[in-house]
Amino acid sequence: MKVIVVGAGAAGLMAAFSAARAGAVVTVIEKNERPGVKLALTGNGRCNLTHVGEARELIGKIPGNGRFLYSALHRFGPEELRTVLAQLGVPTKVEGDGRVFPVSDRATDVINGFERALQEMGVCWRKERAVQHLCISAGTVSGVVLTNGETLAADAVIVCTGGASYPKTGSTGDGYRLAREAGHQVVSPVPSLVPLESDEEWVKQLQGLALRGVRVRGLQRGRLLCAETGDLLFTHFGLSGPVILLLSKMIAPVLLEEAGSVSLSIDLTPKAGDDELAAEIQQVFNQHIRKTLKNALENLLPGGLVPVVLQMAGISAQKPVHQVTREERRRLVKTIKDLLVALSRPRPLAEAIVTAGGVSVKELNPQTMESKLVKRLYFAGEVVDVDGLTGGYNLQAAFAMGFLAGAAAAAGHKTAAGSG
Repeated sequence: MKVIVVGAGAAGLMAAFSAARAGAVVTVIEKNERPGVKLALTGNGRCNLTHVGEARELIGKIPGNGRFLYSALHRFGPEELRTVLAQLGVPTKVEGDGRVFPVSDRATDVINGFERALQEMGVCWRKERAVQHLCISAGTVSGVVLTNGETLAADAVIVCTGGASYPKTGSTGDGYRLAREAGHQVVSPVPSLVPLESDEEWVKQLQGLALRGVRVRGLQRGRLLCAETGDLLFTHFGLSGPVILLLSKMIAPVLLEEAGSVSLSIDLTPKAGDDELAAEIQQVFNQHIRKTLKNALENLLPGGLVPVVLQMAGISAQKPVHQVTREERRRLVKTIKDLLVALSRPRPLAEAIVTAGGVSVKELNPQTMESKLVKRLYFAGEVVDVDGLTGGYNLQAAFAMGFLAGAAAAAGHKTAAGSG
């Protein structure tokens, strides 16, 4: 069987490996000089490969059509992925929160491991090449036409071109065009796991300030949308950091539909209840009774936040501690536990970690990733309308889809186009 894999990201590398290991003659077409460009950036270069857990647990962390991956994650879950990586010479480790990384903490080791294995199995590379068209006749794919006009014949084609985020890595939405060419419905791509913008000036003035372990709630006109605890970063445009990326899955679509309709409530001291915080504030006041309120509170909060909190609480920063009233202490507690940030919009799709949307899962066979419309055509990875939360779930999904597609393509799977 001759199998062409279009794209050499996580899904493409695994699809090529799976197909070649099953005996197929594999050609990988990659538009960049080297494979895995986006993969090299994941986890800040450490490569958060997956997350330990049973299939049902992982599916729960993939709110974007996670149930479509039921077969894929049962056949190729975190343990199967770690076994393959070990065979590639890339041992892995599990961190305390369940995230899995290479022992070396280097994403490049994962990419190099795949490259070595594919070379040993005789996989042919066509780097710095892109696919212009799919060759489709009588409802069956028979190859691809490259942008230079060259035609490559194949018994099966696996499209693993990624989404539309981080276009500098080569993810420019090429797969959506190829899918539409084959008659597939493409769910409009939108940013998922993306920083959020705020037009509030005080937010931008705090650029570079990181908050650890804060509780953040997303509110749409006062109604709770979502809530998470984690680390937050103030930026020149608004807010980023792990907790913001998690919340953006729910918040970004709402903001895209109605800009400015969502605000964030930040609890700066989630481990302390209101009474505990009030007692802690009183203790700070007792210790710094002769100082101004601003100087005293710098012993409780990051310095840059103090003027913001006091302004929102309606208290003068220069007020002596011993003059603070009970009502002002109450307002101070409320502001620290409920610091409000008005959001305007998500950052552009190009800056999203993951793309939501893509080839409709209704038109793919979940057991093989084969198109239900065109025989021998497969889709895997971020090009498919599947997206999860941060923590390794998106890479696990891509690897699992790639593994299934590669194995099915090599086996000459007989799933009829148009069947359920």
